[in-house]
Amino acid sequence: MSIVPSPTLWLLATVGALGAFDTLYYHEWRARLPAHRALAASELALHAARDGLYAVVFATLPWLAWEGWWAGVLLVLLTGEIGLTLADFVVEVGARRTLGGVDAGERVTHAVMGILYGAMIATLLPVLAVWWSRSTALASAPPPIPAALRPPAHRMPAPEPSQARYAD
Repeated sequence: MSIVPSPTLWLLATVGALGAFDTLYYHEWRARLPAHRALAASELALHAARDGLYAVVFATLPWLAWEGWWAGVLLVLLTGEIGLTLADFVVEVGARRTLGGVDAGERVTHAVMGILYGAMIATLLPVLAVWWSRSTALASAPPPIPAALRPPAHRMPAPEPSQARYAD
């Protein structure tokens, strides 16, 4: 079980999509946080730190097995994201007070993202337990790609050797 289960990756992708929506719609368009850097500096700093953690998780989780001590490092990153999110919940209330507060829809989006993130971690924990028991390594573990998503050339059967034609 060195490959991350598909439900884990789908939950991670959904959290990523909702996070992109949250950032573009609520942070950039509605609240215009970058335009209010002085007021929102602490919130933006938390977002930047969390984005760094997400970049590592998104770039590696589908492709690498975090084995041995690396499983502990991944768990620290995932837990760190939770800490940053909780800090963001507190900081954004103060940062947005003069900007009209945090939009109710944004709060709902954050709640849904938190629930999905928790589900993603719950589906990942059995894999982390297996990885923890192995020798320390970052091992290649690409996910199996469903046939429908493979490039067309990979779905075509190879010709039989007797059918192959070679130019003289």
